Amino acid sequence: MEAIQTFLQSTGFAQVVSEPLDLVMILISCVLLYLAIVKKFEPLLLLPIAFGMLLTNLPGAGMYHAEFFADGVINWAELGTGHGGLLDYLYLGVKLGIYPCLIFIGVGAGTDFAPLIANPKTLLLGAAAQLGIFVTYIGANLLGFTGPESASIGIIGGADGPTAIYTTANLAPHLLGPIAVAAYSYMALVPVIQPPIMKALTTSEERKIKMKQLRPVSKTEKILFPIVVTIFVSFMLPSAAPLVGCLMLGNLMKESGVVERLNKTAQNELMNIVTIFLGISVGATATAENFLNLSTLSILAMGIVAFGMGSAGGVLLAKLMNVFSKEKVNPLIGSAGVSAVPMAARVSQVVGQKEDPSNFLLMHAMGPNVAGVIGSAVAAGVLMSLFGG
Repeated sequence: MEAIQTFLQSTGFAQVVSEPLDLVMILISCVLLYLAIVKKFEPLLLLPIAFGMLLTNLPGAGMYHAEFFADGVINWAELGTGHGGLLDYLYLGVKLGIYPCLIFIGVGAGTDFAPLIANPKTLLLGAAAQLGIFVTYIGANLLGFTGPESASIGIIGGADGPTAIYTTANLAPHLLGPIAVAAYSYMALVPVIQPPIMKALTTSEERKIKMKQLRPVSKTEKILFPIVVTIFVSFMLPSAAPLVGCLMLGNLMKESGVVERLNKTAQNELMNIVTIFLGISVGATATAENFLNLSTLSILAMGIVAFGMGSAGGVLLAKLMNVFSKEKVNPLIGSAGVSAVPMAARVSQVVGQKEDPSNFLLMHAMGPNVAGVIGSAVAAGVLMSLFGG
């Protein structure tokens, strides 16, 4: 009887009585799984994040121990004794900044920077779209969040999931769960969030502006671009070197044409494997203690503000550029600077074609779109430099 009683007390059914909030978190994870599978909200990362959230909140499973990573310090002594769970060891890839950088290699390998090289001024639109990051940082600070926490919340506005995870893991790891969920959920809602903002800030005539065809970009330019960007950004902002360097390494593998096997691996096998580990690890941090509080609701609310302000920043700068430029820029492409590649560029194309079906903005919008990837990494570097990440 004693053995049976011990067994019954060790089951999750018995342990959940003392931790009822675990059931709430399991329910939330099921809702996120529904959004990923049925509604297809960024399923490639939201699905493993949601399942990681499910695993970490299973009563008694002991897969993740938040105390091993308390105060931003890894407790190597406990992990070295074998007391850690599966998710503790997988989470080291997030905590040490490995997974986001590996994903950036894959992103770079699949990115074409030719539209940006052909029209360099679109780099300014990508930079302007980072407005949401810094406005949200200020807002979070005013609401009582610390500097590192505010920086991590603000980076949601970059619309770049790996960058948000990398920054948060360095500055405010206790907010990793809600920030990752907010970042990827709102990225999926770009086609819903952006069009009303774009239409509110532009006139029908502006949305009908046609831009001239982009010039051809030589292979030499494409090869030199990642090398030059890596050197320049790293000299200017060393803390951004890991993200930007990995992004440009992937792109150099693509454009050089001499490592096709590595390029395919980076885009496919490497990207897929790391995405699984990254998603599960990030989801593991979404414990009841870290997730079920007013801070989470505030982060979700500020996240959508960050996206909106980023979209608005790009559109408004494009309108300003038209005041001083003879060659007009369709302001709709400015919203693509938020970095959700290539979704944001497609939204610019769709909104533009509703005004004029003969207007093709996709390639023009890809300029600020890929510039936004660089811009969000640079913004992350700035924030980590300021707050010691």
